[in-house]
Amino acid sequence: MAEPVRARRLTDHEGQTLQRLVRRGKHGSIRVRRALIIMASASGTPVPAIAQLVAVDEDTVRDVIHAFNERGLDALDPKWAGGRPRLITGDDEAFIVATARTRPEKLGRPFTHWSLRKLAAYCEGNPTRHVRVGRERLRQILHHHKISFQRTRTWKESADPDREAKLDRIEEVTTRFPTRCFAFDQFGPLSIRPCHGTAWAQRGRPDRLPATYRRTHGIRYFHGCYSLGDDLLWGITRTRKGGDNTLAALKSIRSARPDGAPIYVILDNLSANKTPAIRAWATKNKVELCLTPTYASWANPIEAQFGPLRSFVMGNSNHPNHTVLARKLQAYLRRRNANARHPDILAAQRRERARIRSEKQRRWGRPATEAA
Repeated sequence: MAEPVRARRLTDHEGQTLQRLVRRGKHGSIRVRRALIIMASASGTPVPAIAQLVAVDEDTVRDVIHAFNERGLDALDPKWAGGRPRLITGDDEAFIVATARTRPEKLGRPFTHWSLRKLAAYCEGNPTRHVRVGRERLRQILHHHKISFQRTRTWKESADPDREAKLDRIEEVTTRFPTRCFAFDQFGPLSIRPCHGTAWAQRGRPDRLPATYRRTHGIRYFHGCYSLGDDLLWGITRTRKGGDNTLAALKSIRSARPDGAPIYVILDNLSANKTPAIRAWATKNKVELCLTPTYASWANPIEAQFGPLRSFVMGNSNHPNHTVLARKLQAYLRRRNANARHPDILAAQRRERARIRSEKQRRWGRPATEAA
């Protein structure tokens, strides 16, 4: 008579692992049921009792016990291999993924992107590596490797040779001279049309805006000025961009600091912002123009201030004309500046940022610059 089937003695690691699975796992899962079979068998429970405990056949219990005695805890994850053997190897999958990430034109195909049918045909007819795969299996492989069918995107990188020098200067003036640092930029173009936005509404009944097809009001540009030290934003609406309008905005910035001390104005690298007249006036009035690098307008501090303008004045609006739009902009600016942060709070925040920056510079062995 054959001896009863029983799991071998458990090690401490095996016992702790099985106990954790039985206590914390989901009892409907295969791992927990197999762990329960192994634990019960190792503790001396006979096979018929285990089969009744987990509601399976006795032969299944014996198979699990034999698998554990042979492979250890790997028996918790059965490797059922039903159906025909796998025909696509790991190297074949790597070839498929590399091909999907390559533009078809580089592989001699007269189209700009792959479809599943075209990719499968190329893999099957490739003379170097012949991989026969169906479209559904091909889709599954691409999904497993996190490759999806997406729209292309554009990107820009600054080709300005003085990019680093300009960014360093902007960082220096905003750090050392925040009370004498200003920013200027044009916000627009602003057109008279219904602008979608967001608003609270009953679920399934969003606010609706009329559609327009004839737009006869033209466009405008908001020339905005921002004081970093006082956290104040002001500006005026103009019909166009131009050197004369930029000069007028710079003069309003200079008048905000009438003490004659040098000031620093951060503005985009636009031709209308650096005309000979503007440069001559800036030199005469102690105004340093800190130009942002090409395609790097994100370095201008005023860009972040235009976000609320776009959201709370332009978004979810349908202004009848530019006069009303200009009034709405000025009303928002008055409210914004009236609720600006207190200068003492801003000064305390600047000191805290300077302290943190100084600590980081000492930590990395860089000399710390003293705030003016």
